[in-house]
Formats: sequence, structure tokens, C-alpha cells
Amino acid sequence: MPPKFIKVDGARQNNLKNVSLKLPLNELIVVTGVSGSGKSSLAFDTIYSEGQRRYVETFSPYARQFLDRMDRPNADRIGGIPPAIAIDQRNPVRTSRSTVGTMAELNDHLKLLFARAATLFCEGCGRAVARDTPESIWKEIQVACVSCQDSRVKRQDSNAKIRSAAHGDSGAYMLITFLVVVPKNFTKKEIKQLLGKQGYTRFVNEKKKSLEALQDRIALKAVRRGRVVESLEAALLHGYGHVAVRIFDGKKRTKKEFRFSAELHCAECDLHYRDPVPNLFSFNSPLGACDACRGFGRVIGIDYGLVVPDERKTLAEGAVLPFQSNSYHKYQQDLIRFARRGSIPTDIPWIELKEKQKKWVLEGESDRDEGGWYGVDRFFGWLESRSYRMHVRMLLSKYRAYRKCTQCRGARLKPEALNWRLGKGGLNVHDVALLPIDACAEFMRTLKLPAPLDEATKLLLGEIRTRLQYLVEVGLGYLCLDRQSRTLSGGEVQRINLTTALGTSLVNTLFVLDEPSIGLHSRDIKRLVSILHRLRDAGNTLLVVEHD
Repeated sequence: MPPKFIKVDGARQNNLKNVSLKLPLNELIVVTGVSGSGKSSLAFDTIYSEGQRRYVETFSPYARQFLDRMDRPNADRIGGIPPAIAIDQRNPVRTSRSTVGTMAELNDHLKLLFARAATLFCEGCGRAVARDTPESIWKEIQVACVSCQDSRVKRQDSNAKIRSAAHGDSGAYMLITFLVVVPKNFTKKEIKQLLGKQGYTRFVNEKKKSLEALQDRIALKAVRRGRVVESLEAALLHGYGHVAVRIFDGKKRTKKEFRFSAELHCAECDLHYRDPVPNLFSFNSPLGACDACRGFGRVIGIDYGLVVPDERKTLAEGAVLPFQSNSYHKYQQDLIRFARRGSIPTDIPWIELKEKQKKWVLEGESDRDEGGWYGVDRFFGWLESRSYRMHVRMLLSKYRAYRKCTQCRGARLKPEALNWRLGKGGLNVHDVALLPIDACAEFMRTLKLPAPLDEATKLLLGEIRTRLQYLVEVGLGYLCLDRQSRTLSGGEVQRINLTTALGTSLVNTLFVLDEPSIGLHSRDIKRLVSILHRLRDAGNTLLVVEHD
């Protein structure tokens, strides 16, 4: 029979004096008492330490060398203890790569959701980009042809609608074409001969490096769905997934022109996009991390607020601080000399200078060798080349600071990852991470996935909704998923870890918590207790150290 109690005999860890007790499993147990009475010694240094030590002992010797091994607690005997997890107030996270989303394991779910259910929007024209099929192209052509038809025509089938739309213009027709690029080792004449052998003898546009071959010319008054779809299939095949459709009136004037692609390709902007994979939406993966900041969202550079700390000073009074030392005073002289030559006022406070004049001071007008003002930026660039000297590195450190990455604007991701959007508002993965958790939970609750999607994606969305709701229930709805973990308080970290454990659906586990109610309002304490009850009801044992 499985044990029903955790039995501790003769515990003498720290200030415990031969404590013996039995703790029932699958219950919520609270250890309370005055400070120094041994609450943490019993809960963490004795019970948790032994449970963690026994769990680690189940691994192979090779695996144990990578895990933190705890010492055997000072006790005569401890029995019936399940695998243990400690959730305390310490925040051991120091890397800026860890966020609320990564701690709660929501980023892993979000990148899967965006890889499966998001819609791609072209970065050039902003239109939705999707793979076109002959059937989808036919439907769009049909809508375009009947958009200006007589209002009485509402009952016919698709073929009849187009014929009715062209009734007043019997000479209207459509052209289906595909583009052929001339390879470097072929001439245009040779490509024409090869196409001629396949039956393509007419060309709409001829350029130096490409040909637009005519697949079919169809009069609108005699249009048939079967013929159009068959021609589109052939054009997509020979055009390597690209096809163009033009609709003309009886006077050979272009009324509509469409370009379609069977790939993730914007035919209007001629931009190709690759298929999404989950790691494309992760800043912790080289595949998705911004190339400039490597997924940190910030880059180190010169802080102009440190370069010009007192904006009330003029250039002549030494507004540019790095030029005021004896070693670099000649650069101050160069600044004044070139400023007077360029009619830049040197007796006006920095804050009153025009933006164009400030830009001239900071960015300069030419390189130093060209005889013009080189600017503060080139001065620091010159210092970078001499950073092998200790005093130069110390000088640079005084004026450096972290700034938001200008390429990704703090999103941490490559631009192509931000082109994929979800929902009616068209939110990308970074927009979702910036939402407060309670607003993010509402967004996910109302999100409707596009069809067709398999059952796994629906389960994924349900898991995201559940985890977000857990975070809201423990009073963390004001945080956002992009918040760095190292900026959180100990209580916030503890509650995030608690909801993570709840989301993983662990059973037969011992959870040891260190004052989870600290810093909480009484309303939030009730929410926290409901979470603890839910963990207990799932078949776990909770041991809570608590003053309240």
C-alpha cells in the first residue's frame, strides 16, 4: 500500500531539537510560529532537502553530475516523502533573456500558436499574403468580373454571372499569363523555341531578361469555370507558382489586373517569405532573434545625455563634456573653429540650438582626413579603435549606456517574425507580449482561429487561456509577458512559479512554499488560497511556511 504520511523522526537540522511528526499526504499543511522557531529548517532544510535528494538519486551517475545535489538532512529517519519542488521568494534570475512569458512557459505556447494559426501580412503593401490555388483564384476573378454587374443578376451560377456582367460589353475578355525568366546561359530566342515546342507561341510582354507567355485568352461571354481552372493550373505549373490575370473591355482597355502566387509570395511587391517555424517567433533562438541585438532588445552605445550632461552650457563653455579634459582639449578647439566656419552659434545654450545644429555637432559633416568637422560620433569611433588601452576603455565606459535596438525597436525579433499577426486587431507576437496579462487573457478568450486547423491547435489555444487565467487569479494581471524576470519582486516570482506548476498538471508531488502571501492584498490572498486548493485537489501535497 502507498504511504499516507510523511514521517519525520528525530530531526535535528539547525535549531530543531529531535522533532518527530507525521504529515498527511494530499493535504494543504501550514507551518507557522514566531521567528526563529525552526519553520524553514523543518520545511526546507529537512523535508524538501530529503525529497529533492532522493529524487536526484534516481538518475544515473552521468545525469547527477549536472544537477544540484543537496546534503542529507540531520534526522534519524524520514519516510514516505514524494518528489519535492520548492517555491520560495528568492529571484535567482539575472539574465535579461528571461521574461514573465518564458518563466510561465507561455512563450513556448505562443510561438507554436503563431507558427500554426497566424496570418502573414506583406511588409511592403500591408496586404494579407496566402497561398493561391486555382479555385481561390477563380473565386476572386469571379468577384471582380461581377462587381459592376446589373443588380438584377443575382441568381445565376458562377459562369452565368460573369457572362451576364459582360453582356453590355460583348468584346470583354481575360488573359491568363505566366512569367518566364531567361537564364544566364540561355538567350531569349532559345527560350522562345523551347516554349514554342510546348505550344506557347504568343507573348504579352517581352523584356531583356524575362518573357510573359500567354496561357489562355477567354471571352467573358463564353467563360467556363472548368476552362479557367485548367488554364490556371497549367500557368502555375509553368510559371513556377506565379500567374497573372488581366481583364479587358471591348476597347482593349485594362479593367482589372491581378497577380497570384502559389507560395508565400506577395505578387504585388514581388517579396518572397519563408514558411513559419516555431523558433522564428522566439528571441532565444538564432532563427528568430534580431541580428542587431541578438534577442536582447537593447544595444550598448554612446548616451548623448552623458556626452552633453548640462544643456544650459554653450559650446564655448564646454557643453560637450568629453572634450574638456586636458588630453582631448584640442578637439574642443576643433569644434569651436569649425562651428564658426559653419555659422554654428557657440554662445547659445545647447538646449536652444536647432536640431539641425545639434546633429551637425554630434554627427559631423565629413571624415577627419577630409578637412571638415568629424563630429562627436567619429571621435568615439576613433576611441573604439584604441580601446586596447585601459584608460580609453575607462573613458568609453563613462559615456556608454544601453539603448533600445533601432532595428527591432525592442521587439527582440527579426522583422519577418513581426509580419505574422493574429486576431481582428492584427497583433504580432511582440504586441501580444506587451499586453497586460489580464488584457492578453481577454484577447485570447475572444480569439477565433482561421479554418482549417487541427484539434492540436485548439488544445494549444486552450492551454494558453488556462495559464493566462491562472496568472490573473493570483493577482498578476498587471504584468506583461515581456517584463524581464530580474525586475520582479520575490512574491511575484513565487506566484509565477506556482501558476507554472499548476499549468504543468503535476500529481503526487510535494510543493514547499515560503510565505506566498507576502505583499498581497487580502483580496489577492483569497485568490492565492484557491490556487493552493486546486493544486491539492489535483493530488499533490503542499507544505506552506506562513506567518499570516
